[in-house]
Amino acid sequence: MPKKLMSAEEAVKMVNPGDTISISSIAGGLTPDKVIGALGKRYSQTGTPGNLTIVFPVAVGDGYKIKGLEHLAREGMIKRLIGGSFTVAKSTEAPPKIYDMMLNNEVEAYNFPMGVIMQLHREVAAKRPGIITEVGLGTFVDPRQEGGRMNAITPQDLVEVIQLQGKEYLFFHAHPINVALIRGTTADENGNITMEHEYCLSTMLQLAMAAYNSGGKVIAQVKRVAKKDTLNPQLVKVPGVYVDAVVIDEHQQVTTGVDYDPASSGELKVSWDTFEFESLNPMRRYMLRRVLLDLKSGDVVNLGYGITAFVPQVALEEGVLDQLIFTTEHGCYGGFPYTGLQFGGALNAEALIESTSQFDFIDGGGPDVVCLSFAEMDQNGHVNVTKIKELPHVTSGAGGFIDLVHNARKIVFCGTVTAGGLKVEVSAGNVNITREGRFRKVVDKVQQITFNGQLARKKGQTVVYVTERCIFKLEPDGVVLREIAPGLDLQKDILSQIGFNVNVAQDLKEMDPAIFRSEMMGLKQLKEWNP
Repeated sequence: MPKKLMSAEEAVKMVNPGDTISISSIAGGLTPDKVIGALGKRYSQTGTPGNLTIVFPVAVGDGYKIKGLEHLAREGMIKRLIGGSFTVAKSTEAPPKIYDMMLNNEVEAYNFPMGVIMQLHREVAAKRPGIITEVGLGTFVDPRQEGGRMNAITPQDLVEVIQLQGKEYLFFHAHPINVALIRGTTADENGNITMEHEYCLSTMLQLAMAAYNSGGKVIAQVKRVAKKDTLNPQLVKVPGVYVDAVVIDEHQQVTTGVDYDPASSGELKVSWDTFEFESLNPMRRYMLRRVLLDLKSGDVVNLGYGITAFVPQVALEEGVLDQLIFTTEHGCYGGFPYTGLQFGGALNAEALIESTSQFDFIDGGGPDVVCLSFAEMDQNGHVNVTKIKELPHVTSGAGGFIDLVHNARKIVFCGTVTAGGLKVEVSAGNVNITREGRFRKVVDKVQQITFNGQLARKKGQTVVYVTERCIFKLEPDGVVLREIAPGLDLQKDILSQIGFNVNVAQDLKEMDPAIFRSEMMGLKQLKEWNP
């Protein structure tokens, strides 16, 4: 066999104690799980390599079948985690061990913006000292707040505030990468890596280049091997000169439960008639309809994980999917973005670009609208999606959220006023709150700032908060209640359920009745859609 082809067990012998390892993943997708599993097994059998720093722009593993970081959740193996997002625990099973290790102060842990971590690998590759950016200012990533630290034993600031040409920026420090664990579809005998079966190009090249230029090693997991000099050079995403080891996993899935979907990689296009939609309850559907009313034909719309990932489903139901360009931080454009564990890719996409370049587009305010979910919002317009003390094992980290909002022209947040048992019924076009949730989500002060409303006001960003019972907007004087759902009582159903004295617009409007119809709302005919 060519010298670069080896077993996972042989490949992970390249990892040394104290190394910094960078790992590719999008939860269940793009995860070199066979290699990670072999690394964890080596430690359990030999006690080495330990004291590792693990860097990962996106959650490694899905919490279901693809274990990812759980392979490495062993005492003494990990010293530090630097992640953009973390595996979300299943509510019906024990939480991931990696969460327990963070919560119990067994490992140092940082949560930095996904795009920043991806772009930081370019700085490592170029041997620059770090990345200078406004992303994260005024949030929990800002060292004047928490510096992205996730527990008490994480003492060192890896980010600092600097002044440049009279403006404040955050400076994230670069650090050498000793080992990169990446994934592709095909490797040739020289180690060239293609990604023709993957639904996202992610940041493989940047991870590999950072490790190579740091004098480190690159281990690539793929499905198959081709003869040398047979791959189309335009399909090669990581040149073989960067790659030290190739591990074959013939059974690797595109993402959880998907062996291969040619409509996600661009090999072919499928009819919408063949696509199975997820079931949406009436409350979710009318919230998403209201989100659509803040879009217009021709918009480039960046979607976030959570409820807003379902906006394309309602757009397709309304017959306007082809009038919008949906995209995600992972670099897919057009088509029908996936939800849930497949989030990041898209069915029938028009284009796939590398995630690192996608964040350049996002950082510059490229999308017309950014649609995101919220866990909490407060009287300053701040939003929290990263820290919920009642549910410490289900916060997944910031992901691309902070990158997406910092320079967005228009942001539409979506979430409910209360949670935990909330029940809402719609009858004859009227909304009825039949049972309130146990937890308030519109509060006096968020537990952690993931989006800074005060900075957004200074920058003049348009910010809308869509809920199941009303619409808030962020205006120069603060948060204003602008719309109320038909059938609700202002005092009983709204003002008494939020944690601050909100400004109520003098011209408070009733939400468009078309939103609450059992049939389609006829979006194409609404003046709000084509103003």
